[in-house]
Amino acid sequence: MKIAVVGTGYVGLVSGACFADVGIDVTCVDIDKKKIEKLKNGIMPIYEPGLEEIVIRNYKSGRLHFSTDLGEAIQGAEVAFIAVGTPPGQDGSADLKYVLAVADEIGRKMTDYLVVATKSTVPVTTGEKVRAAIQSALDKRGSNLPFAVASNPEFLKEGAAVEDFLRPDRIVIGIDDDRAEQIMQRLYKPFQLSGDRIIYMDIPSAEMTKYAANAMLATKISFMNDIANLCERVGADANMVRKGIGSDPRIGNKFIYPGVGYGGSCFPKDVKAIIKTAKEYRYELKVLQAVEEVNNAQKFVLADKVKAHFGETLRGMTFAMWGLSFKPNTDDMREAPAAVIIDELRAAGAQVKAYDPVAMEEAKAHYIFDKVTYCKDAYEALVDADALLLVTEWSEFRIPSWDVVGKLLKNKVVFDGRNIYDKKYLESMGFTHYGIGSK
Repeated sequence: MKIAVVGTGYVGLVSGACFADVGIDVTCVDIDKKKIEKLKNGIMPIYEPGLEEIVIRNYKSGRLHFSTDLGEAIQGAEVAFIAVGTPPGQDGSADLKYVLAVADEIGRKMTDYLVVATKSTVPVTTGEKVRAAIQSALDKRGSNLPFAVASNPEFLKEGAAVEDFLRPDRIVIGIDDDRAEQIMQRLYKPFQLSGDRIIYMDIPSAEMTKYAANAMLATKISFMNDIANLCERVGADANMVRKGIGSDPRIGNKFIYPGVGYGGSCFPKDVKAIIKTAKEYRYELKVLQAVEEVNNAQKFVLADKVKAHFGETLRGMTFAMWGLSFKPNTDDMREAPAAVIIDELRAAGAQVKAYDPVAMEEAKAHYIFDKVTYCKDAYEALVDADALLLVTEWSEFRIPSWDVVGKLLKNKVVFDGRNIYDKKYLESMGFTHYGIGSK
């Protein structure tokens, strides 16, 4: 079986590599020639555990190919996945220009029946827009080639994307064509050996499922952060509250950890997009508007705690920051709380010394190159710093040598933005500990 995946970003590259790993002939297409050449040489555009190994293995085996020629890639292919970016516009809506440009090119270059499946996160009605773009291109050619459109949203967690793809908990396929359904069934059969995980539905429902899933997870995060902020004011401990409510199977213990807010490429963008979609249909998603409002405010909480301890003016002070990426096991800095925290500290006159195991190059390239001193390891960041801010809960930060930390810091003060440290233990070591949701 042969397929094409258009777009070699996070979704496209993981999807293409994993399809190839089960024996499918895959061509990943991108207009970025430099990126394609790097991929052919085993240089990854993103950090994702296990991805480099699986890409190199399948490229060497001849099952995974990289190209800038979409027309060539879809020759003989049964499915073409659209996995290009849908960046948010000024009004929060998803920009579909890249998706529709790919659809148009497919219509101009396809030569046989093809299933065109969107993996990009797209708003409801995009399937019909993709269908119209392909049909318009075919009409201009005077061609009556048959094709089908499908929605096959991804549910990949950054930091665990390869595992999620190879062992999915569900595969959602929106489809309205029997022949296309059979092709998609055959394509995903290798991922269902331990049970049927495919959920078939209409295309608009599949498109909505992706947004609804991310919006629900974002809601759980903002809800818990809101409760944590109240806990601080009433003298409760948000960690205890989390354990208490998380034991209820109707609620569960996932995504209810207080922190400095969510970031990344999905939740912020998708919450904005579904709010915008609702407004287009004259409906107001009041809960999700509050979710976004809480999350935006939560990114300022840690800097506010620093200023509450040291004073509003931080001129002449230096702070160590552990973690830059929006979550562990990724170098993704998009909408990362770290960027907001750094801006707040800098605006108050402070200097920042930061260390992150993988995200520093990404930070230098796109975000905060001129605002931070980047350090070679976690302990270097502590030298002559007035306090430590834990922003991303990488494993290597979980059990540091507190004796060393105390000696390197000017003040034994820790601002724990992810609640990973034992407050009582740190206090017994002479530290002042500030967490999220507890005094």
